[in-house]
Amino acid sequence: MPILGELLKKSVLVTKLKQPKTAFEVQKSELKKILKKARNTEFGKYYHFEVIRNAFNFSHEKNYFHKIFKENIPIHTYNKIYKEWWHRTLKGEKDICWPGIVKYFALTSGSSESSSKHIPITRDMHAAIKNGGVKQMVTLQNFCDPKDILTKGVLMLGGSTDLFKKSHYYEGDLSGIMTGKLPFWVHYIYKPGKKIAKTRDWQSKLDKITQKAPEWDMGYVAGVPAWMLLLFERIIKVHGLNNIHDIWPNLQVYAHGGVAFEPYKNAFEKLLGKPLVYIETYLASEGFVALQFEKNKNMQLLIDNGIFFEFVPFDEHNFDEDGEILPGAQALLLDQVQQGKEYALLLTTVAGAWRYLIGDVVKFTDVKNAEIIISGRTKQFLSLCGEHLSVDNMNRAIILTQEKLNIGIKEFTVFGESYNGRFAHRWHIASDDTVNINLLKNTLDQYLKELNDDYKTERIEALAEIFVEVLPSHIFYQWLKMQGKEGGQNKFPRVLKGDKLKSWQHFLSQTNTITQT
Repeated sequence: MPILGELLKKSVLVTKLKQPKTAFEVQKSELKKILKKARNTEFGKYYHFEVIRNAFNFSHEKNYFHKIFKENIPIHTYNKIYKEWWHRTLKGEKDICWPGIVKYFALTSGSSESSSKHIPITRDMHAAIKNGGVKQMVTLQNFCDPKDILTKGVLMLGGSTDLFKKSHYYEGDLSGIMTGKLPFWVHYIYKPGKKIAKTRDWQSKLDKITQKAPEWDMGYVAGVPAWMLLLFERIIKVHGLNNIHDIWPNLQVYAHGGVAFEPYKNAFEKLLGKPLVYIETYLASEGFVALQFEKNKNMQLLIDNGIFFEFVPFDEHNFDEDGEILPGAQALLLDQVQQGKEYALLLTTVAGAWRYLIGDVVKFTDVKNAEIIISGRTKQFLSLCGEHLSVDNMNRAIILTQEKLNIGIKEFTVFGESYNGRFAHRWHIASDDTVNINLLKNTLDQYLKELNDDYKTERIEALAEIFVEVLPSHIFYQWLKMQGKEGGQNKFPRVLKGDKLKSWQHFLSQTNTITQT
């Protein structure tokens, strides 16, 4: 094990991250390569890829290639691209949106309303995601000494590697698909190991990891915050520990992604014996989007890794009140965005996604270095009467409320409803601490007013009330299990609408577990 760690350290240290001269030129080249490879697919022929490729030869207009690209290829939501193209890929047809036959599909729920989606994982996408993982290992030298990490264990808390076999393909959680294809040498340091990784039942997997925990020496853990928090709590309880470092004294790094970590941080750090290095990643089912390269920096878009990015200003000119993209929505390139503004992401990828609306909303904190934060989702926001409350606002208010009241909030969700001829927001908050409900409500409401002027204005009249209800954290996990979304990359929706809201309300009425109102 130590010898392997030394070899890995050396390979990491000699690998150099490419620093492109200009992000625009790198992205232009990336699109050109993607178009070239897909030019003979059914999609490529239908949308005249040769015409688009010829546009790259015109130098009189900097963004001419993008103009022709947009004129020929429409923006696609999941429903649109699935109905018109991906359903054929799922049936085993070849050369539809990407060369060859797609053998793997990642299952993801994505929005606050829809059921599972099938996202194609091609060989090229698998290679791109693996390349992103290598870059993630390389960045360790910017946070700590890789020797101290790679001579220890690496725990990846993801979905089952025992994928579901269908007639023409395999389907499962992206983390399960990728973990099942790790290089052989990684398995020497990788935990929980092949056998446990295949476990489909999430609670059983957590139990097995908990039982084996004393046998391992972890230096690095990775996974969605909610599930890592649950695992740490279980290990501490079962083995009678004060904190997780009692059993893993060499644990130094936690790589997280999928959801904003800050709302979990207060509860998370109560389980630690010493500080951890936190590294944020943005690995979506559609590709490895971004990665944190340095301390005290936000994530940086991976602009040379099989994805071409476009950015749609997230405003009333491009999206309706339900978060649906409007006809003629404006899409910008990386050199056209502005710092501090919110944009919905469009991805064109080596998995056959074309101008695909991923559903995430990002905000640029440094345009020159393509640094971003995830500020929300196109459909996970509340605007019943013009309050325009984003997930970013919600996360920040929850963080501030936790700090002021010194409580741990492990999950939360919110939805809108009619109230006495006006409107109200109803919050369901997961906390296992003793909570003064009125103080919690008033504190949260006050922070939301400070963070969002529109919310503050609407709270005077149209948004007549907010309701806050506190539930035990296991209730949230039970509902996810009932949805078939337990573990892996699954996370609880911050805003509930449509069928998922009805399901949540029905679940609560059946369990009758609301403890404070």
